[in-house]
Amino acid sequence: MDKNKFVFVEQTGEDSETVRPSLTYWQDAWRRLKKNKLSMIGIFTVILIILFGVLGPYFTNYSYSDQVNKYKNLAPRLELYEINGEFFHVSNDYNVFLVSEDGTLIDRLELNPLNRDMLKKVYKYTYGDEFVILDFSYNLLPTKMGYDYDKTLEYKGEVVTQPVATKWNKTFPFGTDGLGRDLLTRVMYGARISLLVAFIATLVNLFIGVIYGSISGFEGGRLDNIMMRIVDIINSVPLTLYVILLMVWFRGGGLMNIIIALSSVYWVSMARLVRGQMLSLKEQEFVLAARVMGVSKRKIIFKHLIPNAMGPIIVSMAMMIPSAVFTESFLSFIGLGVSAPQASWGTLANNALPGLTTYPYQLFFPALSIAFTMLAFNFIGDGLRDALDPRLRKG
Repeated sequence: MDKNKFVFVEQTGEDSETVRPSLTYWQDAWRRLKKNKLSMIGIFTVILIILFGVLGPYFTNYSYSDQVNKYKNLAPRLELYEINGEFFHVSNDYNVFLVSEDGTLIDRLELNPLNRDMLKKVYKYTYGDEFVILDFSYNLLPTKMGYDYDKTLEYKGEVVTQPVATKWNKTFPFGTDGLGRDLLTRVMYGARISLLVAFIATLVNLFIGVIYGSISGFEGGRLDNIMMRIVDIINSVPLTLYVILLMVWFRGGGLMNIIIALSSVYWVSMARLVRGQMLSLKEQEFVLAARVMGVSKRKIIFKHLIPNAMGPIIVSMAMMIPSAVFTESFLSFIGLGVSAPQASWGTLANNALPGLTTYPYQLFFPALSIAFTMLAFNFIGDGLRDALDPRLRKG
């Protein structure tokens, strides 16, 4: 080969070899986590949900307990009927509302019982000195089972049967419930409660499970046997049944009671995981070296063993959060959650059941919030598992 084709690097006192900058374990894990698109979507979604629950209520005009009875059971989308330049909306409760053209609620028209003809299905609503007439006479259709009806509005001689437009509800973007409470605000407060319960329960479980499992795995022998049998006894009872029994023993729901109930049993899986890690790590040479140097058992556990097991612990914790959210929502759904008028997502779902076919939006929004939260945390947990596992490392 012709040496003139090569350019020689000037000799220096330092090693001229080009190397990649060294990264710590956590820096390398973060680098790999950023490459996982689903995990980053999950992190971004969780941040949005936290901001939605913490800061969102400050930007609404209602609190979670404010009742505006005249606006009860209003949907997020309003069908508008235009009569003489005025826009009206007829709800599924046969209430008539005066609405602006952009979907902002102005007022509900009053219905005098004397102006209600139950036989002919004709209602007269007072609007100033005039009447807005709602006619929803039933007509039996031979081709269908049951009845169908047409809503007909009449005002100042003008009659309309079809809405001219469908607008978003600017006053209540998520609609209202059966007591006229703003569903958007209640979903925001529900995010606060559901996430607060999940995070506190998970942190308590992390603390108990890590310490319990570390002691059991490091000590081994008879103590390990006794501690694991206690875990087996707790684990033999289905988790949901155990939490329900605790909630009944506490004589009802309540935020603190549900946190205590979840925290008292969720640590079992964490303890098993940490025990397995301790059994593996305590045979390593660095533990033997620490023992030879006279390091106490407490320092070996907290300074050497637990930090080396943080990868699986963090992954397990990330997986526990969506499970805690779902368990809390389930308990609230069956009536063992927070007390009224507070509401978690499970309580909102339970309140929506009686009118599910008529007002499906009342169930849609809390159910969607639960689904998004669980998916987001599961995506984060999957990404952390791949990023923190050295065996899955890829350049």
